[in-house]
Amino acid sequence: MARTLERTRDELAAFLRSRRERISPDQAGLPAGGRRRTPGLRREEVAALAGVGLTWYTWLEQGRDIGVSPAFLDSLCRVLKLDATERRHLYLLTYQRAPAEPAQTWCVVPKVIHRMMADMPLRPAYVLNLRWDVLAWNSAADKLFNFADKPPAQRNLLWMLFTDEPMRSLLCAWDQQAIEMLSSFRRDFAHASAQSDVAELVRDLEKVSAEFKHGWNRQDIQGPCQGVRRLDIPAFGNISLEHTTLTIDAGRHLHLVYYAPCLEDPAHNAFERWLQGSPDSPGA
Repeated sequence: MARTLERTRDELAAFLRSRRERISPDQAGLPAGGRRRTPGLRREEVAALAGVGLTWYTWLEQGRDIGVSPAFLDSLCRVLKLDATERRHLYLLTYQRAPAEPAQTWCVVPKVIHRMMADMPLRPAYVLNLRWDVLAWNSAADKLFNFADKPPAQRNLLWMLFTDEPMRSLLCAWDQQAIEMLSSFRRDFAHASAQSDVAELVRDLEKVSAEFKHGWNRQDIQGPCQGVRRLDIPAFGNISLEHTTLTIDAGRHLHLVYYAPCLEDPAHNAFERWLQGSPDSPGA
């Protein structure tokens, strides 16, 4: 299908022009030369530094319908010294999708998200990054999943799903739920590069879990990972929880996973009392 820049042509032209005009020849490693009529780099200098012809770069800055590769866009980001946010913006304007993550995944959760989770003591919630590392959680989520007891290197939801026996026994119908969660992870995996720590996680899990390797090779893709999850909690008993995933920072691929007991489940009130520390639960 032909790609068109009709919708983003003007914005792309303005963005590229503004980025090259803020880079001085000295910053780009070029001699200053004589007096310049406009600030920043010339188009021919950007083209030469990015390794493409002047006509090709000019057409891109004009928003013409030309094909561009991720390698070229990354080279252009390097020449124009774009930060991660600017890089993503350029990809969306030209390639019409977000770029693959080039390095380590984001590991900082905004303070307001910590505060929001703390304000929900009866609703298990935790934050995942692109690699599905569990970056933050509230007390209810810790009581369910024991995140705080895990070594930081193993505090990863996918790793726990396939290597942690308590997690396995917690999920009723583990086989079905594991495949659903794995297919959800695959959608996030598509945003990562082959050299990222996300790909490294997949390679490590293939070595330690035959079930993961088999599931990964199935190439299953399903809808968003949300709905109802049945848990068998050792200190409580069975409970059905609704769950959904909310994007809290699309650029940094941060997601908040939220659980709430199904109101139709007769144990939902007892589950909330259990989270508060009350002993009167079905499993007591």
